[in-house]
Amino acid sequence: MSNDFTARRAAFRALHAEGCFALPNPWDVGSALRLEKMGFKALASTSAGAAWALGKDDGRLSRDEVLAHLRTLCAATSLPVNADFENGFSDTAEGVARNVALAIETGVAGLSIEDWSGEALYDLPTAVERLRAARSAIDASGQDVMLVGRAEGYLRGDRDLNRILERLRAYAKAGADCLYAPAVAEADMIRAIVQAVAPKPVNVLLWGPDMSLESLGALGVRRASTGGALAAAAWAGFDSAARSLAETGRLPPRR
Repeated sequence: MSNDFTARRAAFRALHAEGCFALPNPWDVGSALRLEKMGFKALASTSAGAAWALGKDDGRLSRDEVLAHLRTLCAATSLPVNADFENGFSDTAEGVARNVALAIETGVAGLSIEDWSGEALYDLPTAVERLRAARSAIDASGQDVMLVGRAEGYLRGDRDLNRILERLRAYAKAGADCLYAPAVAEADMIRAIVQAVAPKPVNVLLWGPDMSLESLGALGVRRASTGGALAAAAWAGFDSAARSLAETGRLPPRR
């Protein structure tokens, strides 16, 4: 593994030590380079944005398509890249370990493993076993890649905070370096998550205009990602312009 990736991984881990940093999610080379030029210090892939760019729905990319996408992002930017690695592209712990090893080879500085199969949540013992397998694969690689444990229940409609906290605590004990429950937006719940897994850092998904780095930092959050929001905004602009062309024969004014 190149020394360049080693340095990026060290820089990425250091970002989690204090404060709250933005972790925007590009979906292709152009968006990654634009974000780098704007001064962001790290990036993360987005399963939704990557899928939309290939004309597919979120969750429909194959493992090899995602690995190719990660190689492209890591080669395009000098910034650390955190991989949205979905469920590790396997239901088994052995498959997760094998695929995490392949993801590390792309140059990523971090990767997340979800407890959602694509159809349902894994039961907690299975989810923990899968996180431990990912942790073992990272340790065996000798690379300082951060493991993010994702509890998907809240995003999928289970709003029981106690169950979310139980899973996040278990994932922290299983070796996750950072914890994440997408779509949790209430300040009290975010604070409870931060306290439950302290001193390990917490990622929060920026979920609407009322959330900010400043407000999240005050709750103890270390990083805030955008998920598919930037890609969705780009496609909304595209759709608006294309619709104008189709309906009026004109493009909207350039900004």
